[in-house]
Amino acid sequence: MKKFGESIIKLRSEINYCKSCHSISDSETCSICSDSGRDSSIICVVENIQDVMAVENTRQFRGIYHVLGGVISPVDGIGPADLWIDSLEEKVKEGGVKEVIMALSTTMEGDTTNFYLYRRLNKYNILLTTLARGVAVGDELEYTDEITLGRAINNRNPYQQ
Repeated sequence: MKKFGESIIKLRSEINYCKSCHSISDSETCSICSDSGRDSSIICVVENIQDVMAVENTRQFRGIYHVLGGVISPVDGIGPADLWIDSLEEKVKEGGVKEVIMALSTTMEGDTTNFYLYRRLNKYNILLTTLARGVAVGDELEYTDEITLGRAINNRNPYQQ
């Protein structure tokens, strides 16, 4: 029990938020932000640290992240000022950013936050994108909801072998 307690105290005192992306880190800047092999002109905006890990596990993204710390949810009393949106806008304003990928949950709150981010960042002449949405691999069309199926039809891709 003593070692467990000491581990928790050590965790609390040695783990910080990255000064750049707001992910967790044991140093001032996390390993992703300090990796010179990453493309810092592409920022993937996520809700939380678990989302960073989920995207990283795909091994498909080589840009950097920005963790908002949640999504806008008036019902829960969470507004834009409660999230790390200002620091995202500062990064974009400084220049060098070509694209911001809004990789938020496909919920009403996630869509509201995407819309808010779009309104804040659209003036900077950068590419603003969201994750593709559609029918999941293995799903049957008859069980897919109308909104998801409609988006999949509207955002269809050319067939490639």
